[in-house]
Order: sequence, then structure tokens, then C-alpha cells
Amino acid sequence: MENEVLDIIKRALKEDMPTGDITTDNLIPEGHQSKAYFIAKEDGIVSGIEAVKEVFQAVGGKYLLSFTVQDGESVKNKQVIGTVEGDTKTILKAERVSLNILQRMSGIATTTHAYVAKLQENCKILDTRKTTPNLRILEKKAVVDGGGTNHRYCLSDMVMIKDNHIEAVGSITKAVQLAKEKTKGVKIEVEVEVENMDQFEEALATPCDIIMLDNMSNEMMLACVKKNNHKKLLEASGNMTLSRIAEVSALGVDYISVGALTHSVKSLDISLKFHLLEKN
Repeated sequence: MENEVLDIIKRALKEDMPTGDITTDNLIPEGHQSKAYFIAKEDGIVSGIEAVKEVFQAVGGKYLLSFTVQDGESVKNKQVIGTVEGDTKTILKAERVSLNILQRMSGIATTTHAYVAKLQENCKILDTRKTTPNLRILEKKAVVDGGGTNHRYCLSDMVMIKDNHIEAVGSITKAVQLAKEKTKGVKIEVEVEVENMDQFEEALATPCDIIMLDNMSNEMMLACVKKNNHKKLLEASGNMTLSRIAEVSALGVDYISVGALTHSVKSLDISLKFHLLEKN
């Protein structure tokens, strides 16, 4: 697993027990053994299993952890998706961080899957940079587990010329020209955000790679699709609610970006239920 993910897990465990688990360390004797089940409490798509394995490994101790599903698979309400058996101290100390990650990532994967299921024609659902600070790598993986596609990971990945850039530079044409000149010889895509037909026509005449149709009506987006005639890749963005996905994707855009996949998602309800506690 990437070092970045391992760092997230270590920081999360440090945050949760900076000087140890004062309850577990004082109540549970060494050698005490337990068995617990990860149980889905609603239908959804699971994501974060590999991260959970790393949490337990980071906590340490003797345990056996196994899952009956993999990241990206569907789960049902009341389904047992995994089991952990071993040192009670290990299970208790890993419990909350494991569930926080598993629930959050599974919620994102489940939400993404719902959007993907609404797609028509040859269109993809994209995520955005509207992620929880320092958790982007996990949240973007969850989007993929849900069937979505990752947009740029960070500001270093591609050129995305938005309204503030255009205003600062002077025009779409000049902004694209500068971007292409400054990145010459480097494989970096250039995307331009437009809000009306005049801006779209200006962007279409530039050597940009992608045009983002931001906060447009369906009628205006359809006009852009027709005028584009497959010259550029088109991305629909802004107020892309679940109820709009089917009709927007049917217009002929290549991508639909949805910030709600990560910025306001509901975690999937998953519990860790202790089945037995016994001393060695």
C-alpha cells in the first residue's frame, strides 16, 4: 500500500490514542482473546478493506483478520463481511479507526455507484478535488471502487483554466496559449471552464484538450455538443445531482464531474460486533 496511506493510518491512530488506550490498557489483561464480526447494516458498495488491514497491522499484536468481500463489491444489510479473532487489546484499539475509514470509503463508493448506474451513452462520472484534507488518496480510491473515474488528483496534474484564471490573464485564448507554451514538450492536458456559448466558441477555437461546461442548462449543453462535433472532450459540471445524470449523460458529453461524491457523502453504516470474550 502507498506510503501516503500508511502515513494517514499512523496519524489517525496517533490522533485516537496519543498516549495509549487508557481504558483498554487498564481493563483488559494481556492474553485476553476475542472474536468480532464486521457487519454491514445497510446495502452498499464496500471500500477500504485493504486500509483496514493496514490499521490492524499498525496496531500490532496477534490476530487473524479475514474478509469475505473485496473492495468494489456489493454488500447487503446484515451481511457479515469480515471477521477478526485474536488479542482483544488489538481489536479494541484498531476498531474505531478501522470503522471510520471503512464507513467513509464505503459511503463514497456507494454514492458513486448510484451515479454511475444512471449514466446513459458513453459517459463517465468524475470526482473532483472537493475532498477531505489529507484523505484525498483514500477518497479517490473509493470513487474508483464505486465505478467512477478519477479526475486530476492535484493542481500539479493538469492545467485547468477557470474563470479567475481567465479574468487574471485577459481571455480564454490567451490563457490557453500561455498554458500550451509553458508546458510544451510535457504531456499535460489543458482544460477550460466556460459558462456560456460565446466562451464555448472561443475555447473551441483554441488547442485546449477538454472544455468544461459549467452550470449550463441542458439546452445550452446540447447546443455545445452539436457545435463541438467530437472536436474536444466535453465535461459537464455544476449542480450535477443524481436526478440529472441520466438526461445530462444522454446529451453526448464525455464526462460529468460530481463534487458531491466526496464533499457531502453519507458514510455507509458498518459495525464491529464482538461475539465472544474469553481469557487465555
